[in-house]
Amino acid sequence: MTEWCTDTVAARLEEAANTGRRLPPVRVQGYYTVWPVFVRQEWETLAADEKVYRPFPPSPKDIDRMLEVMRWVQWLEVEQRHLVWMRAKRYGWREIGIRFACCTKTAQRHWQKALQTLADHLNGHSKSQGS
Repeated sequence: MTEWCTDTVAARLEEAANTGRRLPPVRVQGYYTVWPVFVRQEWETLAADEKVYRPFPPSPKDIDRMLEVMRWVQWLEVEQRHLVWMRAKRYGWREIGIRFACCTKTAQRHWQKALQTLADHLNGHSKSQGS
């Protein structure tokens, strides 16, 4: 990639949040149930809890890209990290403004500044590797 801009950084952050959502749930190792599986009647299954939708697990390439983005986030301050991840998880600007106790325009400006910080750091980092 030649030059990083805020749009590409935002897209990569959103992709990383989506990949994190697709990871399998964390479970405690060593515990299992000894209860038998109940065979239910058809009418009983209609009232049962609905199955939780789990998307397909991410590929190793997707996980590597997510981990790369997680290293980028270390360049930001803690509040900027929260802001960037909330937006990557598609929280609305109103919810973000409530979380950070500011108006939506101020939250958008802070988000743009955080993305610009990441883009500048990536561009500076890639230029130093090329030399």
